[in-house]
Amino acid sequence: MLRIHMIAPLAAATALSACATTPYTGPVEVTRFVAADPSPLGRGTIALSFPDEVSNQAARQAFAAAVSAELTRLGYSVVSEGIPAGQTATVRTSRAPIAAAPVDQRGPVNVGVGGQTGSFGSGLGMGVGINLGGGRERPQAMTELSVRITAAEGATLWEGRAQLATGVKSPFSQVETSARTLAAGLFRDFPGGNGETVSINAKKLQGN
Repeated sequence: MLRIHMIAPLAAATALSACATTPYTGPVEVTRFVAADPSPLGRGTIALSFPDEVSNQAARQAFAAAVSAELTRLGYSVVSEGIPAGQTATVRTSRAPIAAAPVDQRGPVNVGVGGQTGSFGSGLGMGVGINLGGGRERPQAMTELSVRITAAEGATLWEGRAQLATGVKSPFSQVETSARTLAAGLFRDFPGGNGETVSINAKKLQGN
């Protein structure tokens, strides 16, 4: 009986170890487009606009705060939404599940965004297709942030999109962390090169 009691905790620990997974966090992929004359960027007043409904208010607030912080750092004076400003930053964000390749497929594993993209609060995202088996966690969701900066007369001055693939256990799957990370990557080395796409290690964007 003594031996049984000693082995049981060891077996439980082994089972837990077998179920452990390494959290997956992909790089932040950023694409940007810049107007021929970028001189108006980074100065004057700017207001945020969310044209799409974001039912998850915590997500909306997190992305608004993250984008506002970056715009302020760049030299803008951010005004409250709805107040007239010299420029407008139109913000869109979404999170969609990632579909894995069939388990019997040979060769490298391919991943892609699932057929439907939904905004935060739509029911899509981190609860989809979770696999808590052993080994490295696979990407579970793609979070995206896009911002378009326009002048008062409507001309587009700058546009950028950042996306980040994460597993359910990744700390970067948390809304506030993903918002800060995507915004930091999107506005890094602003305004960037026209048409450029860069890949940034998400951990290097922490604290930005």
